[in-house]
Parts: sequence; C-alpha cells; structure tokens
Amino acid sequence: MAVVCAPAVFGGCGHPQSVTVTVANPIESDRDKEMVEVSLSQICQQLDLADTAQLVVYDGKGQEVPYQMTYDGMLIFPVSVPAGAEADYTVRQGNPSVVDIQVYGRQYPERLDDIAWENDRAAYRAYGPALQKTGEKAYGYDVFTKSVEGLVVEDRYAMELDSASWAQIRALRKAGKKDEANRLWRSISYHVDHGNGMDCYAVGPTLGGGTAALMSDSIIVYPYCYRDYEILDNGPLRFTMKLSFHPLVVKGDSNIVETRIIQLDKGSQLNKTTVVYENLSQPAPVAGGLVIHAANPEGYSFDAGKGYIAYADPTTDAGAGNGIVYVGAVFPAPLAEAKVQLFDEAAGDALGHVLGISNYEPDSEFVYYWGSGWNKYGFPEMEDWTDYLESYAEKVRNPLVVTVRP
Repeated sequence: MAVVCAPAVFGGCGHPQSVTVTVANPIESDRDKEMVEVSLSQICQQLDLADTAQLVVYDGKGQEVPYQMTYDGMLIFPVSVPAGAEADYTVRQGNPSVVDIQVYGRQYPERLDDIAWENDRAAYRAYGPALQKTGEKAYGYDVFTKSVEGLVVEDRYAMELDSASWAQIRALRKAGKKDEANRLWRSISYHVDHGNGMDCYAVGPTLGGGTAALMSDSIIVYPYCYRDYEILDNGPLRFTMKLSFHPLVVKGDSNIVETRIIQLDKGSQLNKTTVVYENLSQPAPVAGGLVIHAANPEGYSFDAGKGYIAYADPTTDAGAGNGIVYVGAVFPAPLAEAKVQLFDEAAGDALGHVLGISNYEPDSEFVYYWGSGWNKYGFPEMEDWTDYLESYAEKVRNPLVVTVRP
C-alpha cells in the first residue's frame, strides 16, 4: 500500500521524527536498484532511537522500500538514481512490511561441507574441509546457473542427495536396468536443468569462477578449501560470510593466513570480496582468476584500464545444450596487469587462466568483485556480459554519495 511521507517534523524533545537520506549519482549512467549503505547508529542517533528499533524506509514517491540491518551496523536498501542526479529517501520509526528472503546461503555438511549461496540472479559454491580430506583438488569458486528469481539451491541439494532415490538407482544398476537407472538419476540430479538452472561448471585444480590467490614469481599459490566459516548476514537482501584458510607458504613466509569476507546482494551478479593475508612480510602480486577450458580457448576478454576480466565458459558438456556460463571479475582499484596465463601442461580440460593482477601490500585489504551470468538468463551474448562488467566497474569506482540529514 502506498504511503505518502510527511516532511520531517520535530517532536517536543527536539529530535526529528524522520531523517532524509539523499543519494547522489556522480556518473552519467542511471543506477537502478543499487544497494546503498547508511550507518544505522547515525540514523538511530538522529531519531533518538535504540539501534534495535523498527524502521520504515520510503522513496520519493512515498513507496515503502525493503531494507536490511547488517552485521557491521549498516542499514542497506536498494535505490534508483538517474544519471548525474539525486534521489531522496525517508527513514522513520515504524513497523516495516515483511520482506521475502531473496538472498540465502548455508553450509551443506551432507555434501562434503559445501557452502552454497544465491540471490535472485545467480548461485555459487565454495568447497570445504570434508572435500579437501578426500584429496580432490578443487581450489576455486563453483557456479550454479539460475533462470528464475526464487531461491532454488536448497531444493537442488535435497533432490541430489535424496537417499531413497540413490538406493533405488543402485538397485536398478545392480539389476542391469541401466536406462531406467539413468532416467531416475536425471530426475534428481542438479547437473540437469529442471527448469531453473543447473550445475554445469567445472572447477578442478584451478581458480574456477573468480578466486583470488597470491603469486610467487608468476606462479599461482593456490588456496585450498576453507578451514573455518562464519555466516554474518543471511538475507533478506544481503548474504555475507567469512572464510578462513590453512596457512600458505609464499617465498620466505611460511604462515600466511588468508581470510575472505564474501558479500552478495539482491540484484547483483557479482560478489564483493575482501581478502586479507596475515603474516605476509613483503608486497606480493595478488590475482583474481577465471579458468579457461579447452572447448573455448579464446573465449576471454579483459581490459586493465576499465577494470575487468571475463570468460565465456562452454560448460562441462559443450554439446549438451547447457548454454554458456559467463564468468568475470571487476576491480575497483587500478590493475597492475590483466593477461592470459596458460599452464605448462593442461590440467584435464583446463588450459590456464585469465588474470587480473594487483599489487598487495602487507596488512592491507584487497577488494574485488567476481561472479557469473548465463546466456539463458539475461546475457544472450558475450558482449552483453562484458558491457555489464564494464558498467559495474564504473559504478564501484564511482560509488553513490550518501548524505543523511534531519
């Protein structure tokens, strides 16, 4: 229901009943439903409220806007601001409408400690300690395609891991009923598109769909599966988790501990990721990378000046009609270099990586964005994907300017 917001008025105690958040767009491109962050303590201080108070956010037309309070004390909500313009949003105390959960993730100990998460646009997976114990080499992020806005990953795992179905499949195979077993497998597998996307991306012993790694004399020092995790935000508009890893050895440093904060917002194809390497004694290159597969050896694109790398991945079975998975990374700070680096020997069907390389200083934060699109859900051609990445890079390099006033 539309609500018309009154101008800010002051109560008898001298505190305003509402505050105005003005969002300015400094670039000559429209910003549509982009997430902004406002200090929750600043809002509550101006309204003389506890930071646990219920709030309502309205746009300039008086329409209620969904929001989320995050683990790090921010109030986040989507805004739309025309090129070079400003837009006002009003925040006041009140009872907000229920917001559907559109961003969600969790650990799946039933599937080798995967952590999988998704929003309305895409889904991702990071591999865990149980997988590492098997000896399987899977260093990078995995990509699940999506073609619907609703949450799908929970159902995919439930189908894929259904014990009764797998018992039946094994019984059919034992009885020699191969075709019947295969039909049942296809009916539950998340490697098959059941109308909302699928798992058709191969990671293997690579950086997969955008993992970052330190480099030593141009050699990638691969992180393995995460050691510990903590989910910090879990919807409705943002998922945030912290991952920590086993110590790495880089040149003379033998106890480098990597931590990552991964954040995915509603509406975004890309995950904001903040990486810190503790106990690193000297500067080192750090690269965000995308694996290149043999089925499309020249399907990459990069532009160091514009701050992105991209690859059109032909999926695990290029002839199966699974489409093209577009992967990419965006870098807010200037890149030292963007390039293709091939393996001396192919690792299965992986030929190497397209890399965006930055200079990492000890005790600093390396911030970049990585993610994916699908040609069956909004990105018909590679050009559409690279246009998205180029536009995304411009926006993160020119963030929205937020001002809070009574």
